[in-house]
Amino acid sequence: GVMAKRCGFSGLEILLMVLFVAMTAVAVGFIAYTVTQLSIVRFKVLFFWQMGYANLDQTAGGIHMRLYSRAFIVDDGSKRVLFVSADIGMVSQRLRLEVLRGLQAKYGDLYRQDNVVLSGTHTHSGLGGYFQYTLFMITSKGYIKSSIQIIVQGIVKSIERAHENLRPGRIFINKGELEESNLNRSPHSYMNNPEEERKRYNGNTDKQVVVLKFTDMDGDGIGMISWFAVHPVSMNSSNHMVSGDNLGYASYLFEQDKNIGSLPGRGPFVATFASSNLGDVSPNTRGPHCLNTGESCDYLNSSYQNVCWPIHFAHQWLNMSDITIQINSTHTAKTCKPALGHSFAGGTIDGGGALNFTQGAVEGDPFWDGIRDAILGPPSNETQDCHRPKPILFSTGEMNWPLPWHPVIVDVQLITIGSVAIVAIPGEVTTMSGRRIREAVKKELESSHAFANTEVVIAGLCNIYTHYITTYEEYQIQRYEAASTIYGPHTLSAYIQSYRGLARAIAEGTEAELPKGPEPPFFTDSQLFSLLPLNPVDKTPDNSSFGEVLEQVDPVYTVGQVASVTFVAGNPRNSGDMTDKTFVTVEKLHNSTQTWSVVHTDASWETRFHWIKGTSGLSNATVEWHIPQSAQSGFYRIRHFGHYKEFRNLKPVFTAYEGVSDVFKVNKRIYY
Repeated sequence: GVMAKRCGFSGLEILLMVLFVAMTAVAVGFIAYTVTQLSIVRFKVLFFWQMGYANLDQTAGGIHMRLYSRAFIVDDGSKRVLFVSADIGMVSQRLRLEVLRGLQAKYGDLYRQDNVVLSGTHTHSGLGGYFQYTLFMITSKGYIKSSIQIIVQGIVKSIERAHENLRPGRIFINKGELEESNLNRSPHSYMNNPEEERKRYNGNTDKQVVVLKFTDMDGDGIGMISWFAVHPVSMNSSNHMVSGDNLGYASYLFEQDKNIGSLPGRGPFVATFASSNLGDVSPNTRGPHCLNTGESCDYLNSSYQNVCWPIHFAHQWLNMSDITIQINSTHTAKTCKPALGHSFAGGTIDGGGALNFTQGAVEGDPFWDGIRDAILGPPSNETQDCHRPKPILFSTGEMNWPLPWHPVIVDVQLITIGSVAIVAIPGEVTTMSGRRIREAVKKELESSHAFANTEVVIAGLCNIYTHYITTYEEYQIQRYEAASTIYGPHTLSAYIQSYRGLARAIAEGTEAELPKGPEPPFFTDSQLFSLLPLNPVDKTPDNSSFGEVLEQVDPVYTVGQVASVTFVAGNPRNSGDMTDKTFVTVEKLHNSTQTWSVVHTDASWETRFHWIKGTSGLSNATVEWHIPQSAQSGFYRIRHFGHYKEFRNLKPVFTAYEGVSDVFKVNKRIYY
């Protein structure tokens, strides 16, 4: 079965240990897998903004965990699909287009928009700056070319490694229930769904974990993909360190367990914990608490098949601002131009809003509406009528300077690997919305005898980001998720209609006849803007050098304590591509040979790398080692690696440096 356990929540950690015994086995023509680090170090420090909370104060100033791209290729001998899960907030349209261009240049038409799924884990402690629509550029200081280039390179590199490692293998599937690990953060909205529909489910969140296990032909495990509905917001908006959050930590733990003796990201086994229908689902199971009092807040088994699994895929582009939905035999409805409601600014229990905005607002605020009208102009009557009962805060579909604020051309995509159907959702879908999509796709696929006992999974944050997708009933309550459902009250119905069409085409074998739809724009670099200032020259204090220790380690530590050392540092952005390198090593001395071996890097959970910017080009780097109980007694040291920037002959020059702490001893216990 599938079993997972979550540790007690401090708001910073979640433990998802998934142990699975696969009961359904199928042979596939070829499978491939890989893991590669996103080359993120260059831009994850000061003046690069994190993506997720839309908080301009949340600049990244260090490393909690490295971010990764994990790629899986499945080929049945005639068709091929590629699934990528990346430790980023979401996949933007610009990012997807850039990746597809890179794949086209290298592989021709082998990997295309119809057989490639790019999914973001939705960590809120990842990177920003990789969007081409104005609203998203504003919340991450514009379009940062160096940011998107590094992410694209990391994703493409993971795909290249997967492509180079294609080999015969098998896939196993299993599912199970995971309790007490997620919470519906908008239960009042959920309760507005029809009672007869709610009675069909055990709770207001999905507890199901679906796992695909990949093995070689000898049965040795080489990778897995797990889908479970939970928001990666265990790290809150006060966090200033780059982190994969709870899904990234789950991957880290699973890979460390499988790749014994390997440093993070270096072993052969690849474990992906991908996003699902997490729109209204929080990991913070204690619920909302008031900061000043600490009190709770009030708020409204399968059979074995000895056959090869066939592969299918279908994709379309839709103009989501103008879709007609057939509600019943006599009535139709339409989607709307994008717009955000007042409760969008109210935030959620996982990240509060600003000023006096609240959730559940079904009327506008004359003060804020007046400011908006004076600066941006009022929403049109057509858009206001289309979005009711949402009071519009920003009519983004009518805001096109300097570029459109929101996309209107959106990807919908469905891939099947045997009896598993993966629905690529371009946003954050709520619990009931995900259930309705799964049910509709399953029903359509199983209309064909080729798809019996289909397991439909939701892959969230795929291909392009369009905020949230609520049910029509949840939309009426206008909490944060509904206010962020940008194409209006019938958004979900439009998606269900579209995904049913894709599923029907796959069931009937008519995928090739699907119209492609209107292609999305690809804005030129000259059209995009960046608010990121140039990196200054690095300097050292008087009579010191880069890498020099400012605050030394203690001579002796006990497991459970934190070893800390501070160095004179350069700006980490000046270190360039650090994909296969590290800012930090913790090293252990081998007495017999008097040699040092690396036991941790900056990708390790036990290390923290903090970069602290001073004035006039001065900066420090503090390295922490949270010494685990498993650490062996002995002698250790901490090293820091970086580069500093200077100008020579009016040209920037980047020079490597390193620093090393004193040797210190680690004991298993305190001696008196």
